[in-house]
Amino acid sequence: MSNTNVETVTSTVDRLKLGLAVLVIIAGIVAYSVLENQSSVLRVGVFLGSLAVAALIAWFSEPGRRTLSFGRDSYNEVKRVTWPTRKETTQMTGIVFAFVAVMGILLWVVDKGLEWVIYGLLLGWK
Repeated sequence: MSNTNVETVTSTVDRLKLGLAVLVIIAGIVAYSVLENQSSVLRVGVFLGSLAVAALIAWFSEPGRRTLSFGRDSYNEVKRVTWPTRKETTQMTGIVFAFVAVMGILLWVVDKGLEWVIYGLLLGWK
């Protein structure tokens, strides 16, 4: 397998931006722990704020822009999907449940048959 299509962060500035974003997240986790005597709303707010700042920092890097572009493209693809109707979904679900039930019964019959052959006929155990 060839790794020629793997894109990595090559710019030093992008590496610094992503490193700073990670440090901001770590600072948010530390602040959440340090503020244990404060209200939960404040603690969660500080942590979510650190995530927002880290996302903003990462957004201005090239990998961040590629990630947003990938998200937009994925969303556009999902909009193009032809989803099954409710009737089709119900029918397929019923077929899956019936198949699972039949396979369960078949495996139970095979298990009991092998148990009878091994323990009853070969070993003589009852």
